[in-house]
Amino acid sequence: MDIEWTPAIIAALWAVILGGAGGVLTDIGQWYRELKKPSWQPPDWLFGPAWTVILGLSGWSFYLAWTAAPEALGTIAALFAVNFVLHFAWSPLFFKAKRPDWALAENVFLWLSVLSLFVFLPEYSALAGWLNAPYLAWVSFAFFLNWKIVQLNAPFGGKPENSGSA
Repeated sequence: MDIEWTPAIIAALWAVILGGAGGVLTDIGQWYRELKKPSWQPPDWLFGPAWTVILGLSGWSFYLAWTAAPEALGTIAALFAVNFVLHFAWSPLFFKAKRPDWALAENVFLWLSVLSLFVFLPEYSALAGWLNAPYLAWVSFAFFLNWKIVQLNAPFGGKPENSGSA
């Protein structure tokens, strides 16, 4: 099997940048530790390895779809670009803005973007679609986890921390 290096590098960068950004933007600090979480939440250490595998599989699906249908690169790249932006946006909303409620709303759009990868990529490569099944399952699980955290901790968006009062 000959590797097509440009698609391989771009697909790998897509996965590595998303995984790295997610790690950098995830702050397991005091605010997060004090949130009430459901008993069924996985341990914090599991999220990094899970995302590494999931994004690696999705990156592979990017490569497979691109190399199977280079004439459809515009469509394939658009699907992955939209997913990139939506995936990237979740951690800053949840961890930096400390708005699990906003992250939950954003998660709906992220889920739809992953569903679009799962549904549309088989047109180019059956395996490319199926490689996104773990991503779809994990984002579905993450939606319910995020929803439960919102339910247990709402409301959000009160007075900003460290805001000096006059």
